[in-house]
Amino acid sequence: MSEKIPLDLMVNGRVSELLVAPHTTLLSVLREQLALRGCKRGCNQGVCGACTVLLDGEPVRACLSLAANCENRDITTVEGLGNNGVPAAVQRAMIEANAVQCGFCTSGVLLSAKAFLDTNPSPSIDEVRAALSGNLCRCSGYKKIVDAVMLAASYGVDK
Repeated sequence: MSEKIPLDLMVNGRVSELLVAPHTTLLSVLREQLALRGCKRGCNQGVCGACTVLLDGEPVRACLSLAANCENRDITTVEGLGNNGVPAAVQRAMIEANAVQCGFCTSGVLLSAKAFLDTNPSPSIDEVRAALSGNLCRCSGYKKIVDAVMLAASYGVDK
C-alpha cells in the first residue's frame, strides 16, 4: 500500500488540505474526499467527457489526471460555475433550451462549453460542435446542447 502524500488543492476558489495516495486521480479526490459529485465517472478512460473539469481554465479529464499533478492549479467543477447563487450563462442557456435530458453528461458539457466560450465568445455552430466533440451524450441531445451553447454566446461575456 502506498504512503499518502499531503496535497493542497484549490477547487472552486477554496483550498482543501488532503492526504492522497500518489496514484489517486483527481476524479476520485473530487467525488470521494471533497463530495463534489457533479463530476461523473463515466468510461474512466478519458473518452466520454463526463468527468470534465477546468484546470486553469482548460477542460481536462479528471479520470486521467493525477490529483498530485493538480496542486497549485485552479480547479473548477460544475459546482463552481456561476456566482453567488446566480447560474453561469451556459447553465441558464441549457435550461432555457431544454438541453438537459438524463443529466449524466451535463456537467462535462457545461465546463467544456464554458472554457470554449471564454476563448471564442462568437462561435459558429460548427465550432461549437467541434468544441463539444469530446463530450458524449447517450441521450443524443446534441442539437439542443449546441443550441444552448449558441444561446449562451448570445448573452455575451460571462465572468
